[in-house]
Amino acid sequence: MSSVVRYIAGSKKTPLGQLQLLLHVKPGAHKEREGVVAVSDTAIDLCVAARAKEGEANKAVVSVLSDVLGIPKSRLHLSRGMKSRDKTVIIQDVDGDGDEYAQTIISLLQKACE
Repeated sequence: MSSVVRYIAGSKKTPLGQLQLLLHVKPGAHKEREGVVAVSDTAIDLCVAARAKEGEANKAVVSVLSDVLGIPKSRLHLSRGMKSRDKTVIIQDVDGDGDEYAQTIISLLQKACE
């Protein structure tokens, strides 16, 4: 499995698992460039048109990922990097085979940058 998408199994307290996505965000991009630019071993490169001001870029990151992955925004949570270009986004409520789901997410991200 890729190191940019990591599955974390559930526990007794939270029975459903989650996926961590490691992102490198480029805010202030042209609207036509908005989206997933590349998927490497170290990060998912993502461009957003919103400026890094008052959390606008963070909201745009969640919105772009929601569109690309077909996941509701309510299941995406920015857990690290509120004021950094390097961010960690959590996909919550992963049920079933987490490793298989992680591979599906990687495929969707790679398809989005073609």
